[in-house]
Amino acid sequence: MKNISRLMLFFIVTVMLGVSCAPVTSAPNNPGKTNNIQFPMGTNINIIYLHHSTGGVIWGGGVPAIIADYNASNGVSYQITERDYPKSSPYGWKNYPFDYWYLWVSNAGTNQVETEDTLEILTLAYDVIVFKHCYPVSEIGPDSGPGNVTSEVKTISNYVLQYNALKTKMHEFPGNRFIVWTGAAKLEATEVNTGDSQRAHDFFHWVVNTWDEPGDNIYVWDFFTLETEGGNYLLTNYAEAPGNDHPNAVFAGTVAPYFCNRLIDVIQGLGDNDDYLGTNL
Repeated sequence: MKNISRLMLFFIVTVMLGVSCAPVTSAPNNPGKTNNIQFPMGTNINIIYLHHSTGGVIWGGGVPAIIADYNASNGVSYQITERDYPKSSPYGWKNYPFDYWYLWVSNAGTNQVETEDTLEILTLAYDVIVFKHCYPVSEIGPDSGPGNVTSEVKTISNYVLQYNALKTKMHEFPGNRFIVWTGAAKLEATEVNTGDSQRAHDFFHWVVNTWDEPGDNIYVWDFFTLETEGGNYLLTNYAEAPGNDHPNAVFAGTVAPYFCNRLIDVIQGLGDNDDYLGTNL
């Protein structure tokens, strides 16, 4: 009996040591992220890519072909569709934090708003919703008081309130996943007011490091950092032309695979472990 008891004690101690000595998973690259792996969404996924002109440039960098090649190589069907959102008429060519708040939060429901789909409509048709802001989003002026969620004025305090309201709204659709790009940057030569681009840098840093949460259904692709390489301005060699804040085709061809990588990881449940840039190809 003593021998049996000793064997049992040895077995228990060994198991406990084995558990305590298990390898520790290294921290992910993303600051503020936990090593959280969500479930894969499946093999037949519908994606909507909402954009204006800058998003159109990146789309033209090869996004459809990259996804098609991935489908063929991996036996999946990720169907991605692009759409100007919101359209220039009747709503207006504006896709800033206020506009998404207005269309998705303030006017939520199953009826279109000025011919634009609400989030209730989009989430029924698409599993993944990708949305972004064009470069005027970076024309952020100084705050002059408390934020106002209903204001179209581009300030950090207004953006923060609008982004927080959008996050709450997107959390109402746990079966869908959302990818938001940090905003497109402007050239130093086109900065409207001194300090605008620094404030843009600060706001998108907040989006990546504070607003984004591990374990939910919202993910960030850090387009601003790709355009600026960590600075405040679109690099001149990435611009379409001097004085033109659109990215050029060479840049688009470089970063389109990064976007696709980020998208695929989000679909496969790896969105909280991939870097925000999508460069881990």
